[in-house]
Parts: sequence; structure tokens; C-alpha cells
Amino acid sequence: DQMKWAYDKHLTYERAASLGIGYPLSYYPRGRRDVASLDCSFPLILKPTVRERKNAFTREKAWRVDDRAALLARYDDAAALVGADAIVLQELIPGNGSAQFSYAAVWNRGAPVASLVAQRQRQLPIDFGYTSTFVRTIENDEVEAAAIRFLKSIEYSGLVEVEFKYDRRDSRYKILDVNARSWTWSALGGLAGVDFPYIVWRLAQGEQVPVCRGRPGVAWMLSSRDIFAAGQEMLAGILTPVDYLRSLRVPMVFAAYAGDDMLPGIVELPLVGWRLLSRILSR
Repeated sequence: DQMKWAYDKHLTYERAASLGIGYPLSYYPRGRRDVASLDCSFPLILKPTVRERKNAFTREKAWRVDDRAALLARYDDAAALVGADAIVLQELIPGNGSAQFSYAAVWNRGAPVASLVAQRQRQLPIDFGYTSTFVRTIENDEVEAAAIRFLKSIEYSGLVEVEFKYDRRDSRYKILDVNARSWTWSALGGLAGVDFPYIVWRLAQGEQVPVCRGRPGVAWMLSSRDIFAAGQEMLAGILTPVDYLRSLRVPMVFAAYAGDDMLPGIVELPLVGWRLLSRILSR
């Protein structure tokens, strides 16, 4: 049941509405006629509801459309790739990765055991991030309270990441996803004092684990991709070189680099460059 909540956004947003938690307006059209007559504001994004097959639509995080003509054209393209019943339309909440926040935790029988709140400061691509590249732990009571309210309502147990995006239009944090699995930057927990995999293992062994919260002010970096993300933000006028260097002046754990085994981090940079180039050429 918890996996269903995690992967069925329609159920997630229904529950969020019943709890007074904000969420992006979403539409589930039954066909092109629904799309043509949809009462909506632009911009919108199109997203696949499943990503079982690899194609131009499922490889991307989302497709943006700014008017009705673009919506119909993109919908036709998406329907040809995944089928008309596997597409969700969603309002585009403004802001880049720095507007996204996560409540990451281990829960046991409807109560938190270990948790932290993090901000996705940079992502790649910078508009619809397919992956985080720089994440920092912070204090954010609103995000934490909303996530706890949601998870308590379904008596959650296990590892979880609840994603939110801050909507500056109405000053609300809106729930995006509930991920019942390990996430890319889970190693940040260890640096923050909440080693999530180890805590899950201890609970599985029947041990009593004291409630703990991760400390703010530490970061996780996917170095090879963060270089490209920072470069794109600088070209877009979002980030300055000084601000980029300032962001690195915190205790940090790396996705691939380690002092006792540097080879994976060295090999990763050209591989990421090749993957990004291949994605651009395949569009």
C-alpha cells in the first residue's frame, strides 16, 4: 500500500488536498479531445506516468509547453510514444532546483526515527532536473511539518523521501513526490549524523533506535555533473562564480570521489560529458 502511495501521484495529491498540503494542479486527460478543451493556465508540463520503455519522452524529466498549440503538438508526440492513458499534464511551478526541498527519513510504525530536511541547490538539467548535483541540509519547519502530517496519515514505515517545491506565487510548499526508495544523495545522511541505511538495518534486526535529526549546513555533491549544472546556471545569469565558490565552503560528501579510491571519480567526468552530449544529439 505504501508503494502505491509513493508511485501513484493522483492518490498522493488527493491525500495532500485532504490534509491541507499544497500540490501542483494536475490533469489526467483521457484523449486529445480532453486536451483541446482543457481549462488551464500556461505554462504546463507533460510527464509520463510510467517509464518502462526508453524513448524521447520517458528519457526527459518533463516537456514544457507555453500555449495551446504547443500543448496539442507535444501531446500527440507523447501519445505516440507511451499511449494516451500514460500522460499527466501539470502546472509548472516557477523556480529552478533551489526552490526544491526534501524531507528524508526512516519511519517506523507511523513515527519518524531519523530525519533531515535538504535543499536541492543545483540540478541537471537546470530547468527540470533529472538528478540533483548539489544538495545541502537545512532547517525548514514548514517542509518537515507537512511531510510528517502526510506520512502519519498513512502510518508509514520504511525509508522515504518527500519532495516539495516552493511556489513563490502563493508562498506555499507544494508536494511533488513521495519516494519509497533510496535516493541519489542518501549518503548525505551519514555526514549529517543520520546514516539511513544503517538505521534501516538496525530496525530490521529488532534494535531500539533513538530518535535523531540530521544537522544542517552539510552538503552532498555529484562533482562531474555539478560542473555542468553550475556552468549552465552561470550562462543563464542565475549563478555567479563567486556564489558557486561560496557554496563549496561547507563540510561535504561526494557521490563518486573518495580519498582512498579516486579512480571512480576521475573516470566519471568524461563519461558524464559523453552522456550529456549523446542526449543532446539524440533530441
